[in-house]
Amino acid sequence: MSTITFGQAPQLVRAPRVASAPSAPSAAVRLTRRGKIAVLTLAIVAIGILAVVLGPSSTATDQVGTPEQTTTVAVMPGHTLWQIAAAANPDGDIRATVDDIIELNSLPSASALQMGSEIAVPVYDK
Repeated sequence: MSTITFGQAPQLVRAPRVASAPSAPSAAVRLTRRGKIAVLTLAIVAIGILAVVLGPSSTATDQVGTPEQTTTVAVMPGHTLWQIAAAANPDGDIRATVDDIIELNSLPSASALQMGSEIAVPVYDK
């Protein structure tokens, strides 16, 4: 038996890989210790500013006022601000009484009433 060769078999040559620059920034960002301290400080300052701006506040004026006579009411399960206002001022305008209670207690809304809390309620002449 004889062997016939037709030439050398072609060898596959691979091109070397070239590292390409990323087209978009990498999602992983590494901060130095100084960068972490700067980000933490910035976050604390931002939270402090928000607390001052959005927190409860009172306003001082130059007008003389008389303190309003109030009583304390414990909020029981099922109580609404409307019911408390109606009991405090049965012959008056209930809507105005609700507004007075909200303003007196610095409540954001009538639905902010929480069971178990004690609220100040104005005393009305009967």
